[in-house]
Amino acid sequence: MGHNNYSIQDIAVGEMSPATFNRLRSIVYDQSGISLGENKMALVRARVAKRIRALNLNDYESYLKRLTGGNTDEIQHLVDVISTNVTSFYRESAHFDYVREIIRSWLARGQNHFRFWSAAASTGEEPYNLAIEVLEAIGSHPVDMRILATDINTQVLEHCLRGEYTADKVQPVPKALLGRYFTHFRKNGAMIYKVKPELRDMILFRRFNLSMTPYPIKTRLDMILCRNVMIYFDKQVRARLLGEFYRLLKPGGYLMVGHAESITSMAQGFECLKPSVYRKK
Repeated sequence: MGHNNYSIQDIAVGEMSPATFNRLRSIVYDQSGISLGENKMALVRARVAKRIRALNLNDYESYLKRLTGGNTDEIQHLVDVISTNVTSFYRESAHFDYVREIIRSWLARGQNHFRFWSAAASTGEEPYNLAIEVLEAIGSHPVDMRILATDINTQVLEHCLRGEYTADKVQPVPKALLGRYFTHFRKNGAMIYKVKPELRDMILFRRFNLSMTPYPIKTRLDMILCRNVMIYFDKQVRARLLGEFYRLLKPGGYLMVGHAESITSMAQGFECLKPSVYRKK
């Protein structure tokens, strides 16, 4: 007899009807602003199946009943499994080169108060990367500097707070910076790199829903990074985001988006300095 190689993760949970798919993507849109096209059924089916198994439910319809029964915790779990979290240190590295240039120009003008927002922090590589570049740029200058890092996904925010990354994740970080800003230790046989407290203490991590406006942010910002996020939103949600970014940025403040995202036609009040880099007029 052959061995049964199936795990519980492989057990089928039935087919998803188009009606159930439409209800699920409607809930996701209402709760997060993420717009799931009709071509995303296979993705939704696979990711929701994880929750069905975790809850010991039988099929997608019973999961939908659980969601629509006022279970706010499960709605957050749904958003967590649907939201995509692809990131890395020095992703679209030209942005970080430009960050150093901008900060040095601000310092040369006598500015010593800085506020940044990493609007889709994912597992933390972007805000920690930003913090490294800021520290490298300011050197010994005494400054008041804070970074707000937000994401809608509660699971990735827990990863952010730990600030621990495997060797392959920190591979893009130059060795000198890795030694300066990370400690390392072995855990379960793997080398783990942990951000030092001086980096961690610069950043405030919070859960945040970009589709819910107006944003409850009181301070004016010097720079917002919202990279590779707007591709998941429809035009209506993107317009709301850009309106809020404009409101929160100081005059002359910077907005950086992903290289694959073009917002020029919607970015009223911004001037495009180079592809994916905008400045508030």
